[in-house]
Amino acid sequence: MEKGSEFVVGSENMHLEEPWFTGMDTEETEIGQPNSEIQGFRLEKGEASNMVFSTEAPLVIKESSTSGSCSCSLKKIKSTVAAKGSEFCQKDKSGHDKKLSRQCRIELGQLFQGAVSSHDWELAESLILSADPQTLNDALCVTLDAIWFLSTQQELYGITDLIKKIIANGAYDFTRAALRTSFLASCVSACQSRTMSLADTVTVMAQRLHERLQECHGDEVLKAEAGAKVQKFTEWALKCIGSHSRCQGSNDRVNHCSAIEIQLQLTAFKTFLDLAGNQLTGKDFTEAFDAACFPLTLFSSSFDAGWASGISATVIQGLLDMLVEGGADNVNQCFLEASRFGSTELVRILLQIAQRNSLDVDVDLALGFASHYCKIGTMECLVEEGNAMAFLGPLMRAAERGCMQVVQWFVKRGCRDMELCLALTAATSSSQVGVAAYLLPHVPKHVLTALSIEILKAAGERSGGSLDGVAFLLHSDFLGDAAATYAVADSIAKSDDEAVAPELRAFVQEHWSEAAFLDGLKQGQEHYMKLMRILKRGESPICLRDLPAPLRVGIAYIPLYRECVEVGGRLLSQRLRGQLVEAVRMLGGGSLEEVSQGRELLATLEHHLPPFLVRAPSVG
Repeated sequence: MEKGSEFVVGSENMHLEEPWFTGMDTEETEIGQPNSEIQGFRLEKGEASNMVFSTEAPLVIKESSTSGSCSCSLKKIKSTVAAKGSEFCQKDKSGHDKKLSRQCRIELGQLFQGAVSSHDWELAESLILSADPQTLNDALCVTLDAIWFLSTQQELYGITDLIKKIIANGAYDFTRAALRTSFLASCVSACQSRTMSLADTVTVMAQRLHERLQECHGDEVLKAEAGAKVQKFTEWALKCIGSHSRCQGSNDRVNHCSAIEIQLQLTAFKTFLDLAGNQLTGKDFTEAFDAACFPLTLFSSSFDAGWASGISATVIQGLLDMLVEGGADNVNQCFLEASRFGSTELVRILLQIAQRNSLDVDVDLALGFASHYCKIGTMECLVEEGNAMAFLGPLMRAAERGCMQVVQWFVKRGCRDMELCLALTAATSSSQVGVAAYLLPHVPKHVLTALSIEILKAAGERSGGSLDGVAFLLHSDFLGDAAATYAVADSIAKSDDEAVAPELRAFVQEHWSEAAFLDGLKQGQEHYMKLMRILKRGESPICLRDLPAPLRVGIAYIPLYRECVEVGGRLLSQRLRGQLVEAVRMLGGGSLEEVSQGRELLATLEHHLPPFLVRAPSVG
């Protein structure tokens, strides 16, 4: 037996294999204890029961595949039973603990499937008399799968009587049957919401599964194996749905059930649970709940808005309610995973289930998951229907990551002043300049004034090495008053508070302090002196004195001008400001230390430059 890894949908043993008619390749897989988990995907290795995927038989009996009804092959099935009957009976003579060969199990399974699909309950009951315990377990699964396609009261009576007889004859694997049929019921409900064919649905499902795995963290090999396994399970479910749909003459599309049909189907499932009794544990109900929720996350992107309130979702709502009544305790876990993957309609269903059963679900944590992965529709649902109110954490994390769409959503929903201020700090600390620029106008000035030093200190402390966000706030004149903004920067430069990050202190000392301004003036003076020496003593063949005055000014100050223009924002750093003040003074602008920063100083310098060198300044 080959050891491998297995994908399990929120359980230790998914048991979705169908040994009779899946059409999958034969393979044996060992399943056991969890090895790693990828956000709702459990990848497991170990030792446990085998899964067998058989290619010996097609999904449905071949004779029926060319017709719109399963009844056309009924005579063929009965004649095959008559031919095979003596062979099956001979296998039984060894005693009560009979065991059929693999080939006999496959053939018996094909016949049983045909009988169930044809609603020939008498024939199906006769077949189970020849079945061994493993075949009876398989028959229980197949019969239970068929309940999601019931349409009449007569069919309900027939299938529930058949389930009772299968159990009475020795079927015992209720866990496998419950998990498998829960998974299938979810797929049926999901497909009823779709307008495309089942063949197209397989493609959509595979794409959604690939996207979901890409969103997960973990070993790529294990994720690939998980994806392959889940795709097989889901393809099995869709083939099963297609088979029953063709038997109902729906031409590869899932019929929409009426309220009466849905009640019949849920009644049949409730009968199975009653028959299983205490053979199903709380753990079984929990795993079945997980299995029922999982397919909805794959199909969620194709659901129409409001699907959870429509007739198509009634079956899955009823199923999940019964599983909760039976002891499923993972409603909140599934709720959080649905929020994380943006399965809005499943989130809506689970909110309703939690309310009906007086269960607690963590809507605020779910909002954090949904916002982290930018699931805006799910966020809307959690706030409007789940009453989630904890905006601060998700807002700050979105600002820190630079997720503008989520930040804008929270701001438009309405945030408190302190929440906006903390989000601005988070964006500044992570140098998310675009988000900081969006948030800055939304934070009241009195809040910024009161917390200005703390904002810069916190941003510097968590900057991670980049102070671009701090520079943005200062260049933007975030206090709306040049003198006040410069004063805050200077106070940090002079502070001996240990809470001020050394990198932040060094940055403002070099560029934004009063000392930096004086140093800028000094550099401007030195630059002017060097220029004068060149004019008087230079030995260049080109005599600078003979050039037009604007060109001389351009040669002297165009590097400073361009640096000031490229900085952007309303304020220049104190160092650049000092250099610019000195340049303007030397050009005859007088003493301009008190002139507000930006446009006035640059406008004076531009007046002395050649027009072809002047660009519209970006500072304001």
